[in-house]
Amino acid sequence: MVFSSLEFLFLYFAVSILIYFAVPLKFRNAVLLVVSLIFYGWGEPVYVFLMVGTILIDYVCGYFVDKYKGQGRTGAAKAAMIIAIVTNLLLLGFFKYWNFIIDNINSLFSISIKTVEVSLPIGISFYTFQALSYVIDVYREDARVQKNPVSFGAYVTLFPQLIAGPIVRYQDVDNELRSRPHNILMMSSGIRTFICGFAKKVLLANTAGAMWESFRDSNTVLGSWLGILFFSFQIYFDFSGYSDMAIGLGKMLGFTFRENFYYPYTSKSITEFWRRWHISLGTWFREYVYIPLGGNRRGKGRTYFNIFVVWFLTGLWHGASWNFILWGLYYFVILVIEKMFLLKALKKVPAVISRIYSLVLIFFGWWLFAFDDMKEGFAYLGKMFGAAPATSGAVNFDAVSCILMTVILVIACTPLPKKLYYKLYEKAPVWRWTAAVLAIGAMFLCTAYLVNSSYNPFLYFRF
Repeated sequence: MVFSSLEFLFLYFAVSILIYFAVPLKFRNAVLLVVSLIFYGWGEPVYVFLMVGTILIDYVCGYFVDKYKGQGRTGAAKAAMIIAIVTNLLLLGFFKYWNFIIDNINSLFSISIKTVEVSLPIGISFYTFQALSYVIDVYREDARVQKNPVSFGAYVTLFPQLIAGPIVRYQDVDNELRSRPHNILMMSSGIRTFICGFAKKVLLANTAGAMWESFRDSNTVLGSWLGILFFSFQIYFDFSGYSDMAIGLGKMLGFTFRENFYYPYTSKSITEFWRRWHISLGTWFREYVYIPLGGNRRGKGRTYFNIFVVWFLTGLWHGASWNFILWGLYYFVILVIEKMFLLKALKKVPAVISRIYSLVLIFFGWWLFAFDDMKEGFAYLGKMFGAAPATSGAVNFDAVSCILMTVILVIACTPLPKKLYYKLYEKAPVWRWTAAVLAIGAMFLCTAYLVNSSYNPFLYFRF
């Protein structure tokens, strides 16, 4: 079940929010836990048991980490933390990479090891990282231990960001799990944020995705470049739209999640791009991998090695496929080059040049990301540079619609709409009512789209 679906909007969420506010405050974490498990089990009921197992393991390990820390037994506390880390990573590794490992062993050694095909639990990469952050934060004494298993379970299973983030570190919601505000301002802000994300996903991402699918079979240079352009739009509005919906739902429930995207396509370098794209993932790897490895405190060679580890793992985290590993290493190389000398040069050139540089490299990154089949991917790359087979044809498209949609998508990638909104909001009180009417109109438009269209993919579900 996805947020941009009619069953979520008019069945699951409607019922869940009514129950949530109908019960006393002290029972709301219990309601969250139950409805979140229902949400997760809607499509994969068997994997609810896996999630419950994860909750129990990390709750018990966190309890003993805190207990041993309080007794001054640092070694025992560290052992409890390591047990949690190893167990979580083994579960993640098995479900996410077992098929990939077996397939590559069979291919490399020309053998045929037959095993049971393991399906990937939705959102396992996200909730595993969240559960790990809890145990590590308790060990570091960055967060208090959660002695209530129901509240801890509510944190791990919190349905707004359960299956596709943003990744919420335990220390960021520790206080809110114990006591959080519920008021009309949070609710109204949450509704606006949700509708904004809903519109980005349904109206922009789905349209861009349909354009990508149509241009994907093009064998012209222009059509191939347009295809990657629209895929770049699709993945941004798809993922940032989902994150906005998650943040909006969180506000409605009394939680404040941090922003996950900050206009990444306006970046002037790849370093800046990765400070603006999927911020919660970058923060997680920085706090729990890069800094513990030594960060940039042990000389340039060690710094570059640490960056390599982070980006190899970032690519691997996104999927069990060689294109994701290459995608991570692609950004590792660029980021090291920028760190060595290129960032200084980019600061000296006009902003338009640095932005073009960033966008071109981002487009090639999305080319790597888009194709699980590397043979198909390199064939597409060849088409981008005029190497299409002579017998192939072109894709017909409406040039006016294509240009108009591109302009809308480009503007939506910038801070301009948000700046205009707040400028009108501050100067014209009547705009507040107009904005509310527009939000309601957007909700009806998105609902009508979902009723009349069967095309509603969500890219990050596979991660």
